[in-house]
Amino acid sequence: MRPAMACSMKPEPPIDYQTLFSELAVAIAKTKNDGKVASYIPELGNIDPAKCGAHLTTIDNGNFGFGDSEEKFSIQSISKVLALALAYELEDEQLWQRVDVEPSGTPFNSLVQLEYEKGIPRNPFINPGALVICDILVSRLQHPRKEFLEFVRKLSGIATIDYHPEVAASEKLTGFKNAALINLMKSYGNIKNDIDRVLDVYFHLCSIEMSCRELAQTFLFLAADGVNPLTNVRVTSAIKTKRINAIMQLCGFYDQAGEFAFDVGLPGKSGVGGGIIAIHPGKFSVAVWSPRLNKRGNSRRGMKILELLTTRTHSSIF
Repeated sequence: MRPAMACSMKPEPPIDYQTLFSELAVAIAKTKNDGKVASYIPELGNIDPAKCGAHLTTIDNGNFGFGDSEEKFSIQSISKVLALALAYELEDEQLWQRVDVEPSGTPFNSLVQLEYEKGIPRNPFINPGALVICDILVSRLQHPRKEFLEFVRKLSGIATIDYHPEVAASEKLTGFKNAALINLMKSYGNIKNDIDRVLDVYFHLCSIEMSCRELAQTFLFLAADGVNPLTNVRVTSAIKTKRINAIMQLCGFYDQAGEFAFDVGLPGKSGVGGGIIAIHPGKFSVAVWSPRLNKRGNSRRGMKILELLTTRTHSSIF
């Protein structure tokens, strides 16, 4: 009997991301740039809605981008992932006694759902969940604003990352709904510190500015089991990294997470500044920015760029 022939599979050629991004830039430029900027935060209403950029960083430090990828913008709710990573390290598994890990299915600032859940937010990425995370940082850090910024700078290796004071002030000026959310949680005993102090940390957290390149580099630890391969800084353990990615997959796009998983197939997080970060574990992190948002608060062009990227490269995690 002849020995069975081994199946030989040719290795896939490396992806030419730069050529692909050049093609994506042409394709996106031909699409209708509709949607609205997040003008309910006055400072964000001043952003040029035509801005558009993307940057992808591989775990072996390959860098590819197009458009306005080097221009800083307000990352807004994307920073909630970084706050979660720090709070998770400080609190370990007891963190989940105060915030859940379920998709919300309702707007990110819903008072109705929060009251129904008796002050326990559905997940760390909706506004009440992020406020609980900020409350934990206030409890555990002596100087939470300063120490959180130091944490982000260290894990990214980028010393120039900073808050934008005008955006933080603009957030505070219009933050009535967040004040209502935190007061409701305080009434249920799920906020331990002074409300104004927690809100100040939250507003500054949302005001952090990064470019697409900086954002991709900062989030690379989630593609590499918790260690940023560019800085060799361990941010979280491998198991916590897995869980953060899972929450991003389930809850990273408000009530559009299912559609993002269906179209793009990567864990990710959006912000109302028009940015999106997405992670392919073991391969890359990619950041996109386009300020015009769809009705659910996600960048319209940013979603399309990522859909085209993963479709053409077959790089969904599914």
